[in-house]
Amino acid sequence: MFRNYYNTYLKFNLSGGLGFLFFISLLFSFSEISAQTSISASVDSTTIKIGEQITYKIEVETNPEDLVVFPEGETFSPLELVESLEIDTINENGNYRLLKEYFLTQFDSGKYVIPSQKVLIKNNSYYTDSIAVEVNDVVVDTTKQKLYPIKPSVEVDPGFSIPTWAWWLLGIFLIAGLVAFLIIRKKKKDSEEYELPPYEEAMAELQKLDNSHLLENREIKEYYSQLSFAVRKYLDRKIYDHGLERTTNELIIYLRAQKDAGKLKLSDGTISDFEKILQRSDLAKFARSKPDVITAKEDRSKTQHIIDDLRASVPEPTQEELLKDEAFLQEQARKRKKRRIIIGVVAGVVIIILGVTALIATQGYTYVKDTYLGHPTKELLEGEWIRSEYGNPSVAVTTPRVLVRGEIEMPQEVQQMMVGSETFIYGSLLSNYYTTLSTIKFKGEVKFDLKKAVDGIYTNLEAQGARNIVMKQEDFTTLNGAKGLKVFGTLDAENPVTGESIPNEYVILNFAEKGGFEQIIVVFNENDQYAREISERIINSVEINNLKE
Repeated sequence: MFRNYYNTYLKFNLSGGLGFLFFISLLFSFSEISAQTSISASVDSTTIKIGEQITYKIEVETNPEDLVVFPEGETFSPLELVESLEIDTINENGNYRLLKEYFLTQFDSGKYVIPSQKVLIKNNSYYTDSIAVEVNDVVVDTTKQKLYPIKPSVEVDPGFSIPTWAWWLLGIFLIAGLVAFLIIRKKKKDSEEYELPPYEEAMAELQKLDNSHLLENREIKEYYSQLSFAVRKYLDRKIYDHGLERTTNELIIYLRAQKDAGKLKLSDGTISDFEKILQRSDLAKFARSKPDVITAKEDRSKTQHIIDDLRASVPEPTQEELLKDEAFLQEQARKRKKRRIIIGVVAGVVIIILGVTALIATQGYTYVKDTYLGHPTKELLEGEWIRSEYGNPSVAVTTPRVLVRGEIEMPQEVQQMMVGSETFIYGSLLSNYYTTLSTIKFKGEVKFDLKKAVDGIYTNLEAQGARNIVMKQEDFTTLNGAKGLKVFGTLDAENPVTGESIPNEYVILNFAEKGGFEQIIVVFNENDQYAREISERIINSVEINNLKE
C-alpha cells in the first residue's frame, strides 16, 4: 500500500537532496501488501564466507508465446557474477515456468544488498525484490594452522625520480649565482660611479708612470705602452671615441682633418710631437726599439703638453649640447633604475621559487597547494565548528557550518501518520562535501524494524542517479548511548552539466527513538582527505536526545 503511494505521489524538493531517503525507508518498512507478479527471486543462503558462492534464482511464470529477457552483466553489483546458467523451462498446465540461476560471490566482508533485477516480459518491465546478503570473514584456527613470521619489506624501485638533495643543491647554486651576480654588478657600478674625469684621469696615469721604476729598470717597452695609453685614453674619452683602437696614422689624419675644419685649435707642432711619440711607442712595442732614457723623459714632458693642448683645443659646449648631455644623463639614470627594478623582481621570484621548492621537498606538494592556494574543505575543517540541535526528536551534531532548513513534499496519506518532519542541509551533491539531517515524529507509539527501514536506501540512491553502489551496514552507538544502524559505502554520481563521473563515499546513520525516526547523511568525494576527516568528525559527534514534550 505505502509502496504504491510512493510510486504515485512522492515528490521531493531538490534543495532537500538525499534527505528524503529516510521517508522512503519508512514507507518500505511499513509495507504489508505488495502487488502479486509472476516473478520471484531467491538465494540459497543469505550468509556466506569470503569467496564462497551463492545461487541466485529468478523464476518467471508466463504464457508460452511471451518473450522473456533475463538480466545479464554487472547488474548484481556490489556482488560479482561468477557464472550465468542456461534457462530451465517447465510446462505446467499450458503455462511456462522459467528458472534462471546465477552464481555470485564477494571477496570483502560486510553486509551487502543484491539490487532488484529487471526482467522484460512481452516488452513490459518487472522488478524483483532486493535481497540482503552478509559476507563473513574466514576464521583461522591458530592452534592448527601454522603461522609464519612476517616477511621483511622490500623496496620497489619507483623508477626515475629527482631526489630531494638535488632540489636543495639546485637551490644553493641559484642563490650562489644570484649573490655573485649582485656582487659583480655592485663592483662595476662602484667603478663607474667613481671614474675620474678625462683630464684628471690622464694626469693620474702620468703621475703613476712617474712613480714607477720602469725607466730605472730599462723597461722601455712597458714605459712607452703606458705613456701612449694615457694620451690615447684622454683622446678617446674627450675628443674621438675611437682613440684607443685607431692606428697612429689614422689618429694623426683625424686630428689634422679636425684642425683644418676648425673644430680643433691645435698647432702643427703639437700634432707633429704627438705623431713622433706614437711612432716611437709603436717601435718600442713592436720593433723592440729602445730609445734612450733622456728621450723617454722628454716624451713624457711633451705628452703632458699635448694633453693640455688637446684640452684647450676643444670648444666650450653650447647650451644645446649641454641640454643633450643632461637628457642623456637622465636617460642613463632611468635605464639604471629600470635595471635595478628588474633585478629586484627577478631576485624576488628566485627567492619565492626556492622557498616553494623547499616547502614542497619537506612538506609535499598537496600540503603547499592546499595551505597557500586554499582548499574549500580544508578551510571548513580548520575553521570554527558549531554544535547545534536540529529537529524533533532533536539531534545534536557538530558541523563546520550551520545546517539550513529544507523542505520535502509528501502525500497527504503519509502526512496523516506524522506529527511533523524537518530536514536540514549543507552543500550539494556536486560539491566535495554534503550533509543532511532529517527527523520525523509519528502520532502515538510506532514500532518498526530499522533493518527493514534501510532496505529501500539502495533503490533510492539508484533513483537519484547514483551508479556502482557498494553498500555495507553495521550497528552504531552514539556518544550518549543511542543505538542505530550505520549504512556506508561508495557510489559514483554523475555531474548533470559535464557528464563527468564523480567517485563519492557516503555514511548514513539511522535511529528509531520513542516514536520518532532520525537520519544523518554525509556524502563526500573519496579523493578529498579533508572531506573524509569532516565526515568522521560529524559522525562521531552525533547524539540523539529525548523527544520534546
